[in-house]
Amino acid sequence: MMIQNNELRLLPWSRPDGQPCYLSTDNSGGYLSRLADNTEAQQLEVAAELRDHALEVLSDWPNWPNELRLLVTDMAGALRDVRRVAISRGHRIPPTDPPADEAGDEGPQLPAAAFD
Repeated sequence: MMIQNNELRLLPWSRPDGQPCYLSTDNSGGYLSRLADNTEAQQLEVAAELRDHALEVLSDWPNWPNELRLLVTDMAGALRDVRRVAISRGHRIPPTDPPADEAGDEGPQLPAAAFD
């Protein structure tokens, strides 16, 4: 059986060489799927905490040089993780047919690969 790209789940971690990891399964309640769900939730929480921290740092301008360097480094990692979560979740959204009154007026569409 040939696996189609839309059947693969982008996992919220990378291989040691930085390449993406994918999971092929029909069981969204399996161990790796649950681990990925939990990891995604943690990554999104870290991003929210960093956003709040960024607002605090920006309000304390005398300490900007050192704090901003650390903050930007942490935020870059969080943005990488949140982007991976968004891509993974976007790939798992099932395609839908447009309502009958909108058929033929779909506008421009980009393949999912355009967001990689």
